[in-house]
Amino acid sequence: MLLAKVPTVVIDRVHIEQLEVHGRVGVPDSERAKPQRLSLNVTLWPRIAELHDDIANTVNYSAVAERVKDFIRRHDYKLIETLAEETAAHLLAQFNLRKVEVEVRKFVLPDANYVSVTAVREGEAT
Repeated sequence: MLLAKVPTVVIDRVHIEQLEVHGRVGVPDSERAKPQRLSLNVTLWPRIAELHDDIANTVNYSAVAERVKDFIRRHDYKLIETLAEETAAHLLAQFNLRKVEVEVRKFVLPDANYVSVTAVREGEAT
């Protein structure tokens, strides 16, 4: 009888839904003149060997949220595409992640709820 190998990793991903941040983003200078409300959905695929009920063995989503807010506060972009891509790359560099997905929502079109872009980045295989 063959037994399926049971993976030790039980958490595939951690998701932060609608993290509100304020950042300077927009093509016209007037749009970047002051920070505007943005909403981010961030999905993290941590590198986990075994959890052992220890936060050090996963990703601290509170730290991720604070890092995202700080990163966006310190930068300004013309394109939300660039903001999403650089935020994703920053998170990959700062945390022990296999993969990250960052969706940035911007509230600028009067006849739409929001405009969004999504950047998905994967870390180097180890």
